[in-house]
Amino acid sequence: MNRIMLNATNTMNQLQKQLDLIGHNVANIDTVGYKNRSATFQELLVQQANNQPMGRYESMRQTPTGIRLSSGAGLGQTKLNLTQGSLKTTERMLDFALTKEDLFFTVQATENGQQSTQFTRNGVFYLSPINNNEVMLVTAEGNPVLDSNDQQIIFPDDIQDIKLQPGGVISAVRPNGEALASELGIARAIRPQMLDAKPGSLYSFPREGLANPDDIIEFVEGPDRTAVGMQQGMLENSNVDLASELTEMTLMQRNYQFNAKSVQFADQMMGLVNGLKA
Repeated sequence: MNRIMLNATNTMNQLQKQLDLIGHNVANIDTVGYKNRSATFQELLVQQANNQPMGRYESMRQTPTGIRLSSGAGLGQTKLNLTQGSLKTTERMLDFALTKEDLFFTVQATENGQQSTQFTRNGVFYLSPINNNEVMLVTAEGNPVLDSNDQQIIFPDDIQDIKLQPGGVISAVRPNGEALASELGIARAIRPQMLDAKPGSLYSFPREGLANPDDIIEFVEGPDRTAVGMQQGMLENSNVDLASELTEMTLMQRNYQFNAKSVQFADQMMGLVNGLKA
């Protein structure tokens, strides 16, 4: 296949993935707690063409012999940006915003019939009725919110006046004056780039065997909870910068058009060659 076509088509395929990534960021600009992702490109594998079999003719050459032929460019890395998003006031008692960029709420999610602990920055919570006149703290998607012991947070259904206490503790009072409290499960991301993104602003551990979970996430417990930063009645906006994303999208579109022109040019050149007569 024509080398120009090969390089251009490989690069166009990777540019399309970058455009999809930018589109996903823009689509989630209003998603609570969403963290944008950015991609970097790197050169694909190259081939060495040794076009000079006689080394004696290259005795005075200062650069390496041969020609290095590239195969185009590809996505080298997709990076999760944990920069803190701006906070907005809702004055809703079950809205919580984390104010430290490396912290996550822990929730229980079901995937392929299996329950697992996953992580989110989205602090929009609800009280969902369950059996025995009780309610459970859940996310907007219905996933149970977990406490510091990795257990579901359940209260009697007559609780009122829910308040956030220092250390990520939520307290409530029953009509008879009984006080109840539960520690929200909080995790700190040590290596956030290793987390797998899931639908619903969730993140999970990578597939089993790829990394040690203890090297990726640290559960905040005991005295460390005094450093938990959280505010009630507020939510964290996404950290997507629309102007930057649109600028990047324009650049990627221009690059895509340039490579498409390269394919068109190579096709025209091949047509000319095929039309030559001996």
